[in-house]
Amino acid sequence: MRLSARRFHSVLGAIPVKKFPEEARSNAHPTIKPVVFIVGADKGGVGKTTVSRALINFLHKHNVPTRAFDTETPRGTLVRFYPDITEVVDISSVEDQMKILDGLAEGGAVTVIDIRAGQLRKTLGVLDDIGFLEASRSGEVALCLIHVLGSSVASLDEIQEVAPVVRDCEYVLARNFINDSGYFEWDPATYEKYFDPSIRAAEIVVPKLNELAYEKVDLANAQFNDFVENRDRSGNLTQHSYVLRGYVRKWVNDLDHEFDKIGLLRVLGRLASIR
Repeated sequence: MRLSARRFHSVLGAIPVKKFPEEARSNAHPTIKPVVFIVGADKGGVGKTTVSRALINFLHKHNVPTRAFDTETPRGTLVRFYPDITEVVDISSVEDQMKILDGLAEGGAVTVIDIRAGQLRKTLGVLDDIGFLEASRSGEVALCLIHVLGSSVASLDEIQEVAPVVRDCEYVLARNFINDSGYFEWDPATYEKYFDPSIRAAEIVVPKLNELAYEKVDLANAQFNDFVENRDRSGNLTQHSYVLRGYVRKWVNDLDHEFDKIGLLRVLGRLASIR
C-alpha cells in the first residue's frame, strides 16, 4: 500500500491551495516573506543531504533564488555541490544561528538548511527557544520541515517526537529509498502506526538512484542538473556516461514530480504573496 501525497496546508491557516489563482502566483516573488526549508533527521545514513541537493536542484530549475547552510561542520557535504550559495555553520553556535536567521530576507532568497545527523530535534528546540517556531505559526516567516526517513523503526520513531514540535508548520515526510528495503508496507498495522493520517504532513517518496550513477555524480562534485546536461561543476561540457546521465535524469524527474504532487511551487507562490 502506498499513500498518496497530501498537499500542504497554509501556515497562516487552512487556506486551500486552489483559492490562489495562477495569475496571482506568477507575479509573486519570494522576497515578500522569508521562506525556510529545514532538511533533516536524527537517524544517520538516511540521505538527508541528497534530499537537500535535490530540493535546491528543483528550486534552481524553477529560477527560485536560494541560499543554503550546511551544518555538517567543519568540512560539510552540501557545500561541495553548491559552493557559491552554501555556508558551513555550527548550528549550536549563537553566532552562526544569527548568520542564518538574521539574514533571512537578504536578496529575496529561499533558505535551505541541511541539518547534520543527530541534530534535528536539538535544532528544533533551539528554534523554539528563540521564538522562530512561533513566528512561523503566526505567519511572520514560512517554515517547511522535510523530515527524511530511513526504513528502520529507529528512524520512523522520530515522527512521533518531531510532529508535535512542528505543529501548524509545513511538515513533509520524505521516504528515501536508499536501498531495496521497504517501509513495513508488508505489515499494515506497523505501517499505519507511523504513517497515521492524523499526522498533518505531506508525503514524498524519494526513489532509489542507481548506485553507480550516484557515485559518479558524487565523484564529479556535480549538481544533478549539470550531470544530466553533461557539464562539470563549472558549467563546462564534459564526458559523463550517457547511460548514467539517463539514470540520473529519470531519478530527478521522478523526484521533481513528487515535489509537484505536494504543491511545492504553489506553496512558495502563496507564501510569497501573503504578508
